[in-house]
Amino acid sequence: MSTDVRSILVRAARVEARRDGSRTIEAEHVLLALAGEHDTAAAQLLADAGLTEDAIRSALNREWEQSLAVAGIEVRAGSLPQATPEQGRDPQIGESTKLVLHRAMDAAPKPGAGRIGPMRVLVGLLATERGRVARALDVAGVDRAALRARATEALAAGTR
Repeated sequence: MSTDVRSILVRAARVEARRDGSRTIEAEHVLLALAGEHDTAAAQLLADAGLTEDAIRSALNREWEQSLAVAGIEVRAGSLPQATPEQGRDPQIGESTKLVLHRAMDAAPKPGAGRIGPMRVLVGLLATERGRVARALDVAGVDRAALRARATEALAAGTR
């Protein structure tokens, strides 16, 4: 399987968005897609930080519960029915994913004529200080700055 940005976003993250019942592919779907690309250095870096697909889903559920609790709504993610994907509609790229892509493109070293790979996408994801992914990683107890530093070093060393 190709692991360029098209593969991650158009295939894997779109599957995650559909599973979520989302009309848009957001940063959390990209994170899950990266973790699911098991044969990549980005997925291994996430796994080394304890961020498997299951751990990410759990952190996203806890983040969602905590966010609702701030508004005075108590809900347990596991007690809700599964989302029903909308048939015939492909989720489109959402604003948080567009931001991730901009940050990935800005990450040093600048890409040449080659494709944007999973590590660059991961660096773009980890460059986001706010939003659902940042909150979920905090809930998971991940040192986002250290993880970003490791991803940036891997990218600088030529890891796609």
